[in-house]
Amino acid sequence: MKNIFNKKTILDNFLSAFGAFLCISLLSFLHFSEYGDIWLIPPFGASMVLVMAVHNSPLAEPKNIFLGHTLSALSGVVIFALMGSSFISLGIAVGLAVFVMATFDSIHPPAGANPIIAILGGKGLSFVLMPVALGAVVIILFALFYNKLLGRDYP
Repeated sequence: MKNIFNKKTILDNFLSAFGAFLCISLLSFLHFSEYGDIWLIPPFGASMVLVMAVHNSPLAEPKNIFLGHTLSALSGVVIFALMGSSFISLGIAVGLAVFVMATFDSIHPPAGANPIIAILGGKGLSFVLMPVALGAVVIILFALFYNKLLGRDYP
């Protein structure tokens, strides 16, 4: 077990938290701006945990973030278009998202929530592009820049 009171650990944890704060604040600013659209979905908060706090994890790799989020969102949109909103469609959509992420070797656990958002929100294909794909790209670019700035090994 690592020593949580070690100065290096505390600094690293603070820098991880600060990075998450910066990126989510940027997406939130765009979300609430006068010219903004939907830029923020709850799974992005969980993605920030991965790219900031466990950046060495395969689950935090850029490919996994982008494909995981977009393929999972697409799974929800397709199932909603075919089946509408029901307990069965929600289950099928999440199962399909797991299958697609595993098939494309792009597991990203936060993305497992995207089909639920797509179905409960009655989302169409535009949801996959905005906020999902575009937001994932912002997270990836931010994580690449911020982690390199800190000298972290990412991706």
